[in-house]
Amino acid sequence: MKRYEAVIFDWDGTVMDSTHSITTAIQLASGDLGLPVPSTAIASWVIGLSLESALYRAVPELTAEQMPLFLERYRHHFFQRDPHIKLFDGILDFMTELKNQDVILAVATGKSREGLTRTLGNVHLSDFFTATRCADETQSKPHPQMLYELLDELSLDASDVLMIGDTTHDIYMAETAGLDSVAVTYGAHDPDTLHKAKPTYMVHQVPELRELVLGLVKRPLVS
Repeated sequence: MKRYEAVIFDWDGTVMDSTHSITTAIQLASGDLGLPVPSTAIASWVIGLSLESALYRAVPELTAEQMPLFLERYRHHFFQRDPHIKLFDGILDFMTELKNQDVILAVATGKSREGLTRTLGNVHLSDFFTATRCADETQSKPHPQMLYELLDELSLDASDVLMIGDTTHDIYMAETAGLDSVAVTYGAHDPDTLHKAKPTYMVHQVPELRELVLGLVKRPLVS
């Protein structure tokens, strides 16, 4: 059976239950600027992309001139909800088990560095991950550049690493970079959409994710 040395997590919709807050902030900001309000399905589909890329996709009528104000209104609405956003139930215990088994943990996220740093501080996980990469530091998903950079930083081959995400952006990114992937269906993209991206594995709940991944990671040597 294949064993992985490292697990790379997407953040929003995979580790943190933030999908509703992001989609609502996009919708409210659209209304603030008098732009057509995207459906929840469209607003959630863009989660995982870099913020500006996501907004242009979700709100096609948005112009470059309007972007600064839109970003200000988006952040206003998101930050109102930010303190109340929680990790998915069971995800912290699961990641702790991986950490205790000497599995290398990393993050590849569409969040900005400022946003990820703030969030990691809020949930007391700032020192939990060996490496992290954000969309404002490299290419946005589904481009594989952030995974290439993480592999280089961790000195690992793609075959040694498993990517976990809740969107097709994560799955396509992993496939292009040569990583196996786990699609979780409790986040932004629905099971049918994720299935079309052909992830290596698909799970529907955190306990199922835990059982799968703990069976796939390399066990530490017993002396």
